[in-house]
Amino acid sequence: MRKGDVLFGCGLLGIIIFLMVPLTHRYFLDFTLGHPFMSGFVKFAILASMGELLALRIGGGKWFLPKGMAYRTLIWGLLGIIITLMFNIFASGVEAGLKKGLLPGGESSLAFAFWVSLVMNTSFAPTFMAFHRVTDTFIDLKYKDRFSKVELKVLVDAIDWKGFIGFVLMKTIPFFWIPAHTITFLLPSEYRVLMAAFLSLVLGLILSISKNKIKKGEQIWA
Repeated sequence: MRKGDVLFGCGLLGIIIFLMVPLTHRYFLDFTLGHPFMSGFVKFAILASMGELLALRIGGGKWFLPKGMAYRTLIWGLLGIIITLMFNIFASGVEAGLKKGLLPGGESSLAFAFWVSLVMNTSFAPTFMAFHRVTDTFIDLKYKDRFSKVELKVLVDAIDWKGFIGFVLMKTIPFFWIPAHTITFLLPSEYRVLMAAFLSLVLGLILSISKNKIKKGEQIWA
């Protein structure tokens, strides 16, 4: 086992312990409820970035930082803010739809969770995932040649849209994200973004592996 594996495991374990200890858990809830956007930024910046690093470790056999990691982390954080907002919007919309009889299920909590997950993952999620793919590819191209302008055509052509549609959209959404987010929306509202943040680690892993390439960067752990 490499030193990086131990450090990564300890970091993840530390996060879990922080969330489980009553005192620090209370701090976490206060921060989440009092500053939802800021907490969403922090959760996704940390956990989704960890997912990307884990994907590189699995694919490349060693730990290393991809080029532009600081920008990738910033983008994950910003996406965390958007996801925090979207969770509330879709939850409120589905709740209203159920009350008006526009969706079947009535007052069932399972129906609520399923419909939020289904509607969100078939409307917002593809746009969100495509946006992340574009920003990630832009960073790759920019660091490949920092002094050249990244043309839109070059950017679009560099993305494996066939793999994105065939794997990310057609497989991960119905077989992973819809069930996973159904469980997420069965939780109390104050824990949903927390659950999504942990799922974002898996999201970073899936989106990175699906590119079928490992981006070479600066090795950080032997």
